[in-house]
Amino acid sequence: MVIDVAVMDGDWRQEVRTAVIERILAALADACGLEKPSPTWWVNFRVIDEGSWGSSGGVLSVLSLLDSGVFAEEKAEAIRAALSA
Repeated sequence: MVIDVAVMDGDWRQEVRTAVIERILAALADACGLEKPSPTWWVNFRVIDEGSWGSSGGVLSVLSLLDSGVFAEEKAEAIRAALSA
């Protein structure tokens, strides 16, 4: 099984990507009633460049979400810093 996770550009440090992948694998194992994930399961974690998402005839941006209240201010600042690097 291959799970492809595509996310908007943002604050995706290695430890965050690792946690996401491990949680996906653990959730799959749990859903399948297994003690641990199968070694034949793979998770690809891809970060899509800012401004490279499109839907409903427009371009989606994580930047438009930063002031919406979706993210805690600390996380919004981390995303801004990651995108400006």
